Amino acid sequence: MNSSTDPQSRSSKSVLTVGLAALAAVLIVAAIAVVLLPDHDLPGWLLKFLGREPALPVCDVKIGNTTFEVEIANTEAIRQTGLMRRDSMPADHGMIFVFKTTEPLYFWMKNTRIPLDLVYLDANANIISILHMQPYVTSPTYDSNTPAKWAIELNLNAADTAGAKPGDHLDLPKEAQDAAD
Repeated sequence: MNSSTDPQSRSSKSVLTVGLAALAAVLIVAAIAVVLLPDHDLPGWLLKFLGREPALPVCDVKIGNTTFEVEIANTEAIRQTGLMRRDSMPADHGMIFVFKTTEPLYFWMKNTRIPLDLVYLDANANIISILHMQPYVTSPTYDSNTPAKWAIELNLNAADTAGAKPGDHLDLPKEAQDAAD
């Protein structure tokens, strides 16, 4: 008997065809999700597989007269990477660096491609200083001059445009108040 006419063989081929079609459909849906969904809606393992970093938690912080959506850098590993290797950042975005203790802080722009403002905050969340940082500068460093607990990076001149100035108090949301390590 020819296997191509065997009912059991046809049934096996049919199951295999349906299985492959189902797998193809799942892969197509996954590909569409990767393109259309924001990173924070995708699982971390998938982002790593795609060579992308998992999205950081975000919060809103009002600085001067502008509310910025800032990524929260509250671990040593995240603080070390910061905004390195990014080509741009939306105008109303930034990153808040949360430290465990209040002490003099030092930043540099190693592997950072975009010019930034650096807003240092003291233990009471008052602005100590606003510095303007240029891409790739590693020496000298941009230091707080006095003890600081937070630093916020924004696009260059965003703090000035928002009307922020030393002495201003920022209301930081709970999720940006404490370092995770």
